[in-house]
Amino acid sequence: MIFGATGDLAKRKLFPSIYRLYERGRLEKFAVVGVARRSITNDEFQQSIKDSVESALGKKENLDEFVSHFYYQSHDASDSDSYVALKDFANQIDEQYQLEGNRIFYLAMAPEFFGPIALHLKSDGLTDVKGYKRLIIEKPFGHNLASAKELNNQIRTAFSEEEIYRIDHYLGKEMVRNIEVIRFANAIFEPLWNNRYISNIQITSSEVLGVEERGRYYENSGALRDMVQNHMLQMVALLAMEPPIKLTTDEIRSEKVRVFRALRMIEGDKVNEYFVRGQYAEGTINNELVPKYRDEPMVAPDSNTETFVAAKVKIDNFRWAGVPFYIRTGKRMAEKTTKIVVQFKDIPMNLYYQTDKMLNPNLLVIHIQPDEGITLHLNAKKAGGHLDAQEVKLSFANTGSDAMNTPEGYEKLLFDCMRGDATNFTHWDEVAYSWAFVDKISAVWQNTDTNFPNYPSGSMGPKEADELLEKDGFFWWPVTDLDVEVCK
Repeated sequence: MIFGATGDLAKRKLFPSIYRLYERGRLEKFAVVGVARRSITNDEFQQSIKDSVESALGKKENLDEFVSHFYYQSHDASDSDSYVALKDFANQIDEQYQLEGNRIFYLAMAPEFFGPIALHLKSDGLTDVKGYKRLIIEKPFGHNLASAKELNNQIRTAFSEEEIYRIDHYLGKEMVRNIEVIRFANAIFEPLWNNRYISNIQITSSEVLGVEERGRYYENSGALRDMVQNHMLQMVALLAMEPPIKLTTDEIRSEKVRVFRALRMIEGDKVNEYFVRGQYAEGTINNELVPKYRDEPMVAPDSNTETFVAAKVKIDNFRWAGVPFYIRTGKRMAEKTTKIVVQFKDIPMNLYYQTDKMLNPNLLVIHIQPDEGITLHLNAKKAGGHLDAQEVKLSFANTGSDAMNTPEGYEKLLFDCMRGDATNFTHWDEVAYSWAFVDKISAVWQNTDTNFPNYPSGSMGPKEADELLEKDGFFWWPVTDLDVEVCK
């Protein structure tokens, strides 16, 4: 059951992802009930699914058979009678398709409905099933720790923690999932994955787009809540976690929670030492002039909302003491990219030369989007030179002639939920610790104004973000220079 089935998320992501599972033979006995307030016919709903799949994936021959599994129910999320009618309809569908009472409830709608819908599902009998019941919830899970606790208490009255799947689509991305394999399946990396050999780790997630039509949401969120609290900190946890005893959901989650517990809390005057915020001004992107954030629809003309965050995150444990994790994320930046750069420490003595300058440090670059792959930056002797060295790159890419088929993140996460694998969904403990960390930053920023806007659209953020690294003797690695090289 998809609540919010006429919304943008369902059309852009969920319907194409369900189709790809169907196309790959991973769905046999299944039915989808679309639930939303709008009054449309079943035929209109099925046509919208066809349009959604064709828009995302092109023309498909078996679409009619696929959409025959979809049904629509007009629904009032606050009315028990609507839930009773939905329960009766779901029981009919369950019998028709012989689904053995297995149900997934996907809440693809505004967060203020999450708690009330979960309570109604319980009180009006939709969770009384013979098989499994699972609840998928989109972010944001609350807007601070207090609201997240309240929401969690509501949901836990209807579903156990094992039945709640808090989705973070970054955890469905192929190369984010690959972080654990790169670390724990390669003897050349894991022994070096500590403060003896790594000088810093940089995570960049930048977008070219502005807030577009999401101004109302973004005004209440900002980059800190929209990106740092979930996506960025999740990547930090995967990079910093200890090797789990076994590759099970509980063991992996347990190690991630230990990272969140070790995060150095930053508060008060320290916030400005560790965090930088920005807001985009007008600028030029792809030879077009774009407006500043304060001129976007549904944005206050004197808005103090950040569209960019850079931070130095410290993890106070034995493995990572002294190693900064630098994160930056923002809108209207020069490149759309998500990359992780692991910078290894310099060699003790510079015996070789690289055109009269120091050798570059060794880098491991994990390319998450738009390209997917891994690049290892090494130094090797320059051909024909005496003792001159040059940088060489060893690249693996998930694109090109030997491409791996890397399905959309939502497709993988939906399939995981169907299989009951919650490894790549966030546990309540992860949510609570990350909100506790972010709330201290928000508290300072909400009570202090800053000089916005402070970076032009089409740049890589405000100069203070560069200074954040410079005072530690580092610099942001240019994302374009680190692009994965694809052999053709």
